[in-house]
Amino acid sequence: MTASEFSALLVLATATSFTPGPNTTLSTALAANGGLPRALRFIAAVPVGWGLLFALCAAGVGSLVVAAPLLRGAILLGGSGYLLWLARRLWGSRSLSTVDASRLAVGFWQGVGLQFLNIKAWMLALSIVAGWIAGQPDAPQRFVAVLPVLLAFAFFSNLSYALVGSLLRHWLAGPVVDGQATGARLLVFNRGMALALLLTAGWMLAGGAGLSFGGTA
Repeated sequence: MTASEFSALLVLATATSFTPGPNTTLSTALAANGGLPRALRFIAAVPVGWGLLFALCAAGVGSLVVAAPLLRGAILLGGSGYLLWLARRLWGSRSLSTVDASRLAVGFWQGVGLQFLNIKAWMLALSIVAGWIAGQPDAPQRFVAVLPVLLAFAFFSNLSYALVGSLLRHWLAGPVVDGQATGARLLVFNRGMALALLLTAGWMLAGGAGLSFGGTA
């Protein structure tokens, strides 16, 4: 892989990993509501799930998703439905204690599974396979070189968002009235996160409706 190819990959990975999306939104919300240790399970799940998805795309399985409208539609509906469910759980949450335990229950395996319900993640993986790996005489070596880079971006981008959420955690519990934290700021924050998930679900549906290979990153 040439220096220009690797530089282009880094630009793409930065743009796609550090811009807001379902993973970074959930990382922020989990850390803000339950603390950074609670969010770490999901943060670790993102690169694991995306790495598995990327390996499937490199093996040719991802092309079947693009070629099969029913399968693509199932992924779209399943992923959008899950995001809408999470948004509903977040909308009325204003207590740090209750959100962690009963409302925003997104653990490691849910995080892994979420990657397979994101049609945009499939298309990004396919785009990278098509642009950097497929058809190259050193394809296996390229896959081995590209995978850890993408996994690192997936991990550290979500960790960065979670750190912001964890730093805001105690401030969000306020303001304090008569010695009691009202959670008013947390309610506003969670509703903002819920709206972000709603917009992400709509973006996935709109983008996936006319999806074709190479149509989006």
